[in-house]
Amino acid sequence: MVKIAVLGYGTVGSGVVQVLNTNQELIDKKSGTEVRVKYVLDLRDFPGDPIQDKIVHDFNVILNDPEVQVVVEVMGGLKPAYDFTKAALEAGKSVCTSNKELVAAHGSELLDIARSKNVNYLFEASCGGGIPIIRPLNSSLTADDIDEISGILNGTTNYILTEMTEKGADFADALKEAQELGYAERNPEADVEGYDPCRKIAILSSLAYGKTVHYEDVYTEGITKVSPEDILYAKKLKMAVKLLASGHKVTNGDKTNYYAMVAPFLVDKHHPLYSVNGVFNAVFVHGNMLGDAMFYGSGAGSLPTASAVVGDVVDAVRHGNRNISIFWDSEKLELSPNDTATRPFFLRVPASRKEEAEKLFNAEKTITIDTLPNEVGIVTGILTEKEFADRSETFGDVISRIRINQ
Repeated sequence: MVKIAVLGYGTVGSGVVQVLNTNQELIDKKSGTEVRVKYVLDLRDFPGDPIQDKIVHDFNVILNDPEVQVVVEVMGGLKPAYDFTKAALEAGKSVCTSNKELVAAHGSELLDIARSKNVNYLFEASCGGGIPIIRPLNSSLTADDIDEISGILNGTTNYILTEMTEKGADFADALKEAQELGYAERNPEADVEGYDPCRKIAILSSLAYGKTVHYEDVYTEGITKVSPEDILYAKKLKMAVKLLASGHKVTNGDKTNYYAMVAPFLVDKHHPLYSVNGVFNAVFVHGNMLGDAMFYGSGAGSLPTASAVVGDVVDAVRHGNRNISIFWDSEKLELSPNDTATRPFFLRVPASRKEEAEKLFNAEKTITIDTLPNEVGIVTGILTEKEFADRSETFGDVISRIRINQ
């Protein structure tokens, strides 16, 4: 029998306990032994809940109990999650987590500690909730040279953009509805400003390229400036506005540039991410041998996320004191300046300056909408970010702009 401890009895922690109880027989069979929760750490008590008998308030009870072989960290945040995780690994206990903030900030360090102690630090649930992507990157796709990993990695923003697209809602109304339905927090900043997917793409890019991508270096834009008018143009172009988190590797001759970004993009209807709507998430991967692949499913929520965490628990139990090699070096991956990235852009300008804008921005296509007679939309040719920014400043009258996913 393997005893585990769960740190945090919130949305995900209670889900972990539920998954372990509901699928107990199946989990025991796949683990090769019985897996039972011995402790649940939380500041609160839960009178009337069967879990109360396992509640402890002092982490040292868990740390000093040799029976506890696997710790599930689902507290979130950096403190005290980092200290507890580090201490557990150093004590020879494997740790499984859904904590994207901690993995993004200290992933390579914690993996090094786990490796030195012949235990495991596993974090499948940190990037896609219930979507399996970490394990495929670390096993199924290791024969491929990954040149792109992009995704819709936040269910809140995807729900808002879907509501704006399907119902014509503006951002504020769609956000309010998302909050009422429990998809968005009372303070939605981490979601709508792109901070949440920024941490996730930093983790995924680190795994795809083998060196540490610091999330602070990832250019990040949210969706607060996306308007119903932008959505109208997207429909006219047979595209959809999606908040994409992406990592790219671009090789020219003997030089390789790495880019990472979170921003709204126009996605063509032929792209697999076009049809990912509502609170669903997806991760798109392109490899030089594999070609295109996409992983799709519930990106958040108690049980989908808990399912991924428990999957890691099973993996940790199966491996015992054998470390699962994860290709993520602590050396920093130097991202190329965002200014040098190239792509087409969509912009809206006053109709009175249509010809001037078409010439300045190397227009490939110009779009008009009957209900917006005083403006036009323009799809540019391929420009660097700096070229587009400089020309926008010269023009001085850009109503809005959205990048176009190539």
